[in-house]
Amino acid sequence: MGPVDEHIEISVAISTYNRCGQLRDAIQSLLAQDAGDPYEILVVDNNSNDDTRAVVHSLIERGHSNLRYIFEERQGLSYGRNTAIANARAPLIAFTDDDVRVAPNWISTAIQAFRDHPDVDFIGGKVIPRWQQPPPDWLTEDHWAPLAVLNYGDYALYVDPGNPVCLVGANLLFRKSVFDRIGLFSPELQRVKDSVGSMEDHELIARLWRAGGRGLYVPEIVVYADVPAERMSKAYHRRWHAGHGCFYAIARIDPFDDAARGRLLDVPLHAYRQFGADAAGWIWNCLTRKTDQAFLREVRLRFLLGFLKTRFGNSRVPTP
Repeated sequence: MGPVDEHIEISVAISTYNRCGQLRDAIQSLLAQDAGDPYEILVVDNNSNDDTRAVVHSLIERGHSNLRYIFEERQGLSYGRNTAIANARAPLIAFTDDDVRVAPNWISTAIQAFRDHPDVDFIGGKVIPRWQQPPPDWLTEDHWAPLAVLNYGDYALYVDPGNPVCLVGANLLFRKSVFDRIGLFSPELQRVKDSVGSMEDHELIARLWRAGGRGLYVPEIVVYADVPAERMSKAYHRRWHAGHGCFYAIARIDPFDDAARGRLLDVPLHAYRQFGADAAGWIWNCLTRKTDQAFLREVRLRFLLGFLKTRFGNSRVPTP
């Protein structure tokens, strides 16, 4: 890791690929922070072929000296984030995305949360959807995972093996020392270009838990994520869950993948039981015209099919 600059409190990292239109607004929301502590913004261009470089440099030329442009040729979100970690100069590093707008107090609230909770290694908060168009009736919070949005309510809660809820990279902050302890984001599990269902966030957090780390959900740390129309289709959700199953099979994360409960063809026995239960439930929901419940069962089946196919060796992680 690079040296820490004691004059910078937090480094904010955005890895971006071909989203120069959205990127400008994302950066401007970071430049407009009411933070009292000095911070830097690292934009990692993950081999874009649009105007990403020009957008970032145009903002730097306006006098934003805390904004830095970094190019990473290797394709993939983990490569982009790992490059940001290597170049970050602060003891805290925050991750957000190029289609996200952070709240005006995002940085100041996060820094204070780390100061108030010296026992935690990472912090996350709400990711509120900004719908591009009104969502369909079926798109309830039960289907938020493919959208990378979340809301666990208005009370802080610890995130650890006893409460293993998911925090997502659109609003995820770490002490930089974590990466010295457990390593970096896994390229094996990364999102590349427009692939879906990746698990780089989940796997790194699970690795940190195994090393004795813990996190904190802080509801006052808020970002707003764009949800384009194409992500509100059932076709997208089907594809996401199938991809997620493939990545999950590679990640081998406990407790889902606990070998102690028995295996057949490198698949935990409980996965077969779950597949049978969901298949029966899906058929029943279809027969009784309970379409919402049927779709929930269907996407769980698609996750399990992606998992099974990957373990059986008949498919690979989906690429665009």
